[in-house]
Amino acid sequence: MEDQIRRLKELDTTCVSDAMDKLGVECCLYGIKPVQRGQKLCGRAYTVHYMPCGAVKGTVGDFLDDGQPGQVVVIDNAGRMDCTVWGDIMAKTAKAAGIEGTVIDGICRDIPAVLECGYPIFSKGYYMRTGKDRVYVDAVNVPVQVSDIEVRPGDAVLGDDTGVVVIPADMLEQVLAIAEEIDRKEQQVLKLVAEGHKLKEARAMTGYHHLQTKQQK
Repeated sequence: MEDQIRRLKELDTTCVSDAMDKLGVECCLYGIKPVQRGQKLCGRAYTVHYMPCGAVKGTVGDFLDDGQPGQVVVIDNAGRMDCTVWGDIMAKTAKAAGIEGTVIDGICRDIPAVLECGYPIFSKGYYMRTGKDRVYVDAVNVPVQVSDIEVRPGDAVLGDDTGVVVIPADMLEQVLAIAEEIDRKEQQVLKLVAEGHKLKEARAMTGYHHLQTKQQK
């Protein structure tokens, strides 16, 4: 695992969100939640774009053969809630291939089998109806939109029980430095409170209220 991704995985999405707020960049994938709590995903984005079927039927899952260990599959299905683009066969195949997890702007299915295999999926919900002959993959490793946030191939993706954030690849080091500092300050606040300080006092001592304040250009 590359060092930046290792460092990112040690953080939570709230610290990263606060860091991105400080930089004035939107990063949170609204409405995307874990199928199973207690799981975390972190890796570089492998993006997949779906389109509604017309005359073209196409395929819905063969792109998985080109995924690499440690990547996060990020699927843009335009937030559709009426047909799924991920199920148990894909979850089990992805897990065996070492793929870190999947983020879907849309839904998944086969929940009992997915929970049993323990593969991390973050989506807008689940529903049983197949995407076959309803949607098809028209491109992979292209910029996609998830909850109105652009995700590019190679961007860093972090998901936990609170949700999912995406960090542009060229901003990752800057975001990590800020998020790690926020995490340190929050731990200091907790330590001071445990030592008997009032919360207001602990926050003032650590500069807590300014941690997320947008930087002036």
